[in-house]
Amino acid sequence: MEVTGSSRKDRDREDAGVVGTEGGRPTGVPTTPAAAASAGGPEPGQPDPEVLEKPVRRRYSAEYKQRILLEADRCSETGQLGQLLRREGLYSSHLITWRKQREQGVLSGLAPKKRGRKPNPKDPLIQENQRLSREIERLASELKKAETIIDIQKKLSEVLGISPASNRMSETEE
Repeated sequence: MEVTGSSRKDRDREDAGVVGTEGGRPTGVPTTPAAAASAGGPEPGQPDPEVLEKPVRRRYSAEYKQRILLEADRCSETGQLGQLLRREGLYSSHLITWRKQREQGVLSGLAPKKRGRKPNPKDPLIQENQRLSREIERLASELKKAETIIDIQKKLSEVLGISPASNRMSETEE
């Protein structure tokens, strides 16, 4: 069986494990871990360049944001702000957003906000849930009052020497 010239080159590259192909063109990415090590993969002490399956969103604490904003406000010479942003791995848009948040309120404005859809307060399920919660609170307070009254009645009957069983017998005898 004869192999064409272009596919033979690709096969030779894959056999060597040096370069992967994407759509018929070499990508420069090693195809095997052994090839990656021989092709000059990450050395000890260097971060692994492999891309994660799902990206991880970076989160910044309110204290970190405040510290960076203070440092950015202190930058007076040309290039200092850019140096700060490169050192911290930030974008200028971070500073703009954080400054707006700082104007709204120092710590509360810089605190991360919950992502996703905001609940609709007019949603009938939310209103029903709130109504039921209020009813549960009301019934719990009534139950506590009833238990307190029962406890007082028990203590009073003990003080007076009246037992609940003797009351029942006297009622049935009549």
